[in-house]
Amino acid sequence: MSEAIVTSFGRVRRSRAEVLPLYFTCDAAIPIGRKVLPYGLGRSYGDACLNEGGVLLATRGLDRFVELDLEHELVSCESGVSLGEVLALAVPRGFFLPVVPGTKEVTVGGAIAHDVHGKNHHLCGTFGSQVESLLLMRSNGERLVCSRTENPQLFAATVGGLGLTGLILQATLRLRRITSAQIEVETLALPDLEAFFALSRDSDPHFEYTVAWIDSRARGPKLGRGLLYRGNHVEERGPLKAPPLRPSFTFPCELPFSLLNRASLPLMNALHYARSRLEVGKRRVDLGPFFFPLDGLGRWNLVYGRRGFFQFQTLVPPDRAPEAIRAILSTVAASGQGSFLTVLKNFGSRASPGLLSFPRPGTTLALDFANRGETTRRLFGDLHALVREAGGRIYPAKDALMPPEQFQAQHADVLADFRSCMDPAFSSSFWRRVTGD
Repeated sequence: MSEAIVTSFGRVRRSRAEVLPLYFTCDAAIPIGRKVLPYGLGRSYGDACLNEGGVLLATRGLDRFVELDLEHELVSCESGVSLGEVLALAVPRGFFLPVVPGTKEVTVGGAIAHDVHGKNHHLCGTFGSQVESLLLMRSNGERLVCSRTENPQLFAATVGGLGLTGLILQATLRLRRITSAQIEVETLALPDLEAFFALSRDSDPHFEYTVAWIDSRARGPKLGRGLLYRGNHVEERGPLKAPPLRPSFTFPCELPFSLLNRASLPLMNALHYARSRLEVGKRRVDLGPFFFPLDGLGRWNLVYGRRGFFQFQTLVPPDRAPEAIRAILSTVAASGQGSFLTVLKNFGSRASPGLLSFPRPGTTLALDFANRGETTRRLFGDLHALVREAGGRIYPAKDALMPPEQFQAQHADVLADFRSCMDPAFSSSFWRRVTGD
């Protein structure tokens, strides 16, 4: 165990912690008398993966596959296996994960702990919906199998539970059959925000994957302009090549400034919109570029410079979505801060299995902002107020600035049940910030 300064993916939050690498599930032990937190690949944007003054249980060494059951479409593995490694095993055999987030550089344990979602939530729900069972180790040494039928309360608390119920040692996940490692994608231009809601409503019943990129700097009648991507797996037989495990290019160094700034953002957004308009129509795309476009650039978070960046991701209920998303995008455009990575997506009605899981029916909007200090914090204060007014939610895995009262309000109906399932030895910088515990 060694002390280290650990930085979240957004590179705004840093903390000092002891890091304890884990290599074998049979030997895994939890230090007595210390606050601990599992730590995978550190892709949480805020402080959900940090544990100031405590111990981080580094799970990346728990990287073994336990069983691949193709007959029943299941894979069992240790919690430190990355989603990319699962796909490297499954895709050449004609299988895919039913739900994947926007990066494959996430451990299985981390994907469960944050109950990540993808472009097909409207049909398949969250990652946690695809978990058959998991093996959880508590700080008292107990090892418990958790599923919807065995220790169901602990299962519900662990899925989306931010790593606070214990250490996930292993998990069994569902797979889905595919005949080709390609997606048939159609790109549609969105002239404004109303077009997104209309086209999403028409697309969701017929396309498994739907997501939109929005030009966050557009204002007035062009507010919400962007591009809608909708697609399905290619049904005819084709090559079964897994997405590459390594990026094709790695950003070389930390810069003293952000490449995404007031001068460059309007130009980059305009160029991306114009270039993508030329691609409007149908085409076939490999799994990697479609699901994980940013994984091709290693350490892309360094693009935001030394001060790092914040991500804001909210969900607003269906009846308030058009009004609330319009207000949020208007506020962002008026602030002059803008975001290049602005993603808009509708969630479906399939209930997430986790008590603290983020997705609910409604519309989710995610934006990245270079850290400009107090200016950015004031913008987030305005955005949080709009979310509260709309009865919406903030995603803990992406958060670094959510007010404690907002977290407690959005989970008021389940917080007591979740606390009863927490392991007393487990904590995080995020949890202490939003609850005071």
